[in-house]
Amino acid sequence: MRILLAEDDETTAAFVVKGLLEHGHVVDHASEGQQALLLSIQENYDILILDRMLPGLDGLSLLKSLRTAGVQSPALFLTALGGINDRVEGLKVADDYLVKPFAFAELYARIGSLLRRPAAIKVDHSLQCGDLTMDLLKRIILRGNREIKLQPTEFRLLEFLLRHKGQVVTRTMLLESVWDFHFDPKTNIVETHISRLRTKLNGNDEPDFLTTVRGAGYVLDEPNHS
Repeated sequence: MRILLAEDDETTAAFVVKGLLEHGHVVDHASEGQQALLLSIQENYDILILDRMLPGLDGLSLLKSLRTAGVQSPALFLTALGGINDRVEGLKVADDYLVKPFAFAELYARIGSLLRRPAAIKVDHSLQCGDLTMDLLKRIILRGNREIKLQPTEFRLLEFLLRHKGQVVTRTMLLESVWDFHFDPKTNIVETHISRLRTKLNGNDEPDFLTTVRGAGYVLDEPNHS
């Protein structure tokens, strides 16, 4: 089994690496977040063991980036952040959460438990609808050969619409998933961003991907598909 350990504390890292090697596993160690991000994208790991408080790129941001990029290796946070909110936040993206100090026997048991779970469905690194393509790794959007420049919120909006291609997505779904609003802000923020996105997607008067479904929401699909 090949394992990535992202841990900046040398003593903890040496302890974990030693134990895993003694069990016959191959271990790559990264001492900072950006290094762990690059290794995880380049290599195919069976398990990711991540500290939350990594220098450069924290563990939570690291794992969110990996999930967005389609890396679905089981992940376990191994961290000193043990508060309830920390655990809840971590378990929204990770598969397990173990607080320091810890016993290696428990860590190894949790690794075994993760490996016994059904394999996650592999997520592609790109999303596509007709001649519209989004590269999640390079964060590039193309319509045919034309590159479309989007602001971060517009990128998240388009990504959500592409992941739900052909489905009606409601205003509430967009507020919760793109803006992380769990209430109605009573503004036209969704409508404004949809309008801007539509303008950028159809910059050369190409057929429109976005359909407004009155009273329901929005659908992104191939033009004239329905």
